Amino acid sequence: MFGLGWPEIAIIGLVAVVIFGPKKIPELGSALGKTLRGFKEELNKPSEDSDRSEEKQ
Repeated sequence: MFGLGWPEIAIIGLVAVVIFGPKKIPELGSALGKTLRGFKEELNKPSEDSDRSEEKQ
């Protein structure tokens, strides 16, 4: 995973818990998931701008 081994992932997780606290981590994960899901949906649906530019040609 990105060239990281298990010790590096464990250290990153520990630092995240120390910085954000154990109660905040699930909230951050949920927000990140919603953001990525929305971004993916926007990439998959055809945009209105591209439809308009095709009509002009």
